[in-house]
Amino acid sequence: MTEYARLEVDGHVYELPILEGTEGERAIDISKLRAESSLITLDDGFGNTGSCASKITFIDGNDGILRYRGIPIETLAEHSSFVETAYLLIFGHLPTHDEREHFTELLTESSALHESMMKHFEAFPTNSHPMAIMSAMINSLSTHERPKIERGDDATLEIYAAKLISKIRTIAAASYKSS
Repeated sequence: MTEYARLEVDGHVYELPILEGTEGERAIDISKLRAESSLITLDDGFGNTGSCASKITFIDGNDGILRYRGIPIETLAEHSSFVETAYLLIFGHLPTHDEREHFTELLTESSALHESMMKHFEAFPTNSHPMAIMSAMINSLSTHERPKIERGDDATLEIYAAKLISKIRTIAAASYKSS
């Protein structure tokens, strides 16, 4: 049964659904308020506003909490590898041994950049910040390969996720080297 918060403005009553997040936090859903009332809300700094509903990440900055798929970041840092954590974020569960081995192979196979991309690094000024170079180069990846991934096509998603993750490692190293 949906619970509602009532907002009364100028004699009109608006019923706003109350939602519950993955950590039990409650929220008032104002996503239809403007359409129904022409009213907007104001929350300076968005300190009281959730930006989205997420099954991937939970953040509570006040209490220093960060969870990926319900697992505390401290646990992942201590007990999981980069490959396992990346797999968790993409597919919603930690990989089995076979899934991890397969994903690791995909990462290894996909690290090379197109030859023409390597020439882009030379075009940046030598005093450029590595993060600026890396950002530009990640954007340029889409000019070389534009995958079409259908919802539910996990095999294709896995291939292209591995390609992107692997290429980012190469781009990060080349960005640092060229700056």
